[in-house]
Amino acid sequence: MMDEPARIDSDLLGAVTLPADALYGVNTARGVDNLTVSPWPVGREREFVRALALVKKAAALANAELGQLSTAQADAIAAACDEVAQGRWDGQFAVDLMEGSGGTSTNMNANEVIACRAQQIGAVPVHANDHVNRSQSTNDVYPTAMKLAVLAMIDPALAELEALATALAARRDEWVEVLHLGRTCLQDAQPMRLGQAFGGYAALMQRQAAGLSAASAGLMALPLGGTAIGTGFGSPPGWRDTVLRHLVALTGRPFEAAGDAFDAMQNLDAFARVSAELRHAATSMARIASDLILLSSGPDGGLGEIRLPAVQAGSSIMPGKVNPVVPMSLVQIGFAVVGNDATVAQAHQAGQLEINHFEPVVASRLFDSLRLVTQGARLLRTRCVEGLQADESANLAHLTGSAALATALIPTLGYDAASRLVKQAQAEGLPLIDLLDRLGLMSRADALQHLRSASRPVPTAR
Repeated sequence: MMDEPARIDSDLLGAVTLPADALYGVNTARGVDNLTVSPWPVGREREFVRALALVKKAAALANAELGQLSTAQADAIAAACDEVAQGRWDGQFAVDLMEGSGGTSTNMNANEVIACRAQQIGAVPVHANDHVNRSQSTNDVYPTAMKLAVLAMIDPALAELEALATALAARRDEWVEVLHLGRTCLQDAQPMRLGQAFGGYAALMQRQAAGLSAASAGLMALPLGGTAIGTGFGSPPGWRDTVLRHLVALTGRPFEAAGDAFDAMQNLDAFARVSAELRHAATSMARIASDLILLSSGPDGGLGEIRLPAVQAGSSIMPGKVNPVVPMSLVQIGFAVVGNDATVAQAHQAGQLEINHFEPVVASRLFDSLRLVTQGARLLRTRCVEGLQADESANLAHLTGSAALATALIPTLGYDAASRLVKQAQAEGLPLIDLLDRLGLMSRADALQHLRSASRPVPTAR
């Protein structure tokens, strides 16, 4: 037998029947009914819900300090916000993350849940709009909560990117003496060390972590206190400084007021920069993953110069086949994050006049990209890079069997003569190193020494 509905809530548009256990009210219910387009409610975004609770708690404390709320009301609201921040009521945040009301339905979802719990906790009248939302609007609350949530999700992303860079650097150091055939345009090029390739990968990922960290600095300036369009209209004197002081104390982050409140309300470029850095990180990992797929190809009919950890069977019909599934996942992540970034860029561009009402799709795509980059970096490191093995004999065979030594002949023989020797070796089906030995131009031992010398590291700028 179904529970009786807890109450019938209503507004100017009519009555709405709410579930028995609902803490939210009519505004949330209408948002759910009208704007659900995905299977992803706000409550599934833990950091975003937590951020909303922190903003509402800071607002309640500021309102009490400025005489806008009674101490009892502020204490009840703060206690309710603590529960929400801890994740106790995530299931009550039922509005779709992609809702099309510019964040209003999400903000009202938070207001209603917090107001209901505050009344239950404090036994004092608390109204969603008049008290929980006092001195605020969706237009400054929503982007502020977005910034808090994105910052919280950037921290683990940075940690994973840096850990991946460290793992790649470990392979660099391990393979510093492994001779390797460098390739350009997928054709044999020049001698190098396998460790040098992985040093390049490590430097790339270190740069991506630094770029993401730098972009996150743009999230420290908050629009909170601008209310609807940047004038601060609807809030008491001193509100912006007071609420930011409380938010800094609650989060431990040195947030500051935006230099221009109207700019802060109108534009989402800070999010677009973070999104672009996530795209760089994802596509950089995908670029490395593509190389790992090529270098491990075979194992008999391809390059086979490195061996990936065998994490699972690669075929339902070909026994013993093991595919590069982890690197392939990273390539797909690159595709997905590029798409997310394009959406964020379009949403930033589409802002109109005093606000950008496409923040929900920016939040949705940014949260997704942050998860993909964080989990992708962890997967690539733990299930692939840390277990990589080099096949030194395959690397040496490919190098000595190629014409990569030809560049070393130019200073003594000249380009044209070296080219003729390469063509003669190809015509006779011989490695160039063997032809040189047979013709008495360079012994095999001297050729190997040339290869080692030619692949010495270029001094790195400090």
